[in-house]
Amino acid sequence: MSNFLSSQPPLAPTFQQATAPARRRPPSPFCLRLTGEERSRLETLAGNRPLGAYIRSRVFGEGAAPRRATRRPSADQKQLALLLAELGQSRLASNLNQIAKAANTGTLDATPELHAELHSACNEIRMMREILIAALGIKPEDGG
Repeated sequence: MSNFLSSQPPLAPTFQQATAPARRRPPSPFCLRLTGEERSRLETLAGNRPLGAYIRSRVFGEGAAPRRATRRPSADQKQLALLLAELGQSRLASNLNQIAKAANTGTLDATPELHAELHSACNEIRMMREILIAALGIKPEDGG
């Protein structure tokens, strides 16, 4: 009889598995095939809203289940984001730092005019960054 008991799984974990609430799977997505013209028309009608949210609102009206609020960036926002990325990828900050280092070590003829121009360039770059960040609605990082 001891062989029989030792070959059986412990009762507690088996009982817990059997009594655990069943996990619900999310409903599978519904696929809808559209022609290029149909999709283009729907995207135009949706505006900045995601296409799925627009279709749900049209099918269910006020009874549509609320979804988390998201929106597609407009073409202008995409261009601003690309510009901001280019500004970040450029070596402007590094180049200005090298110029400042050369001026501090005395290897650059740092006239008062050059000094003023460098400060002006730094301020203009900072202003471009701030305008781009504000236009995109991005929260600026501390110290940026």
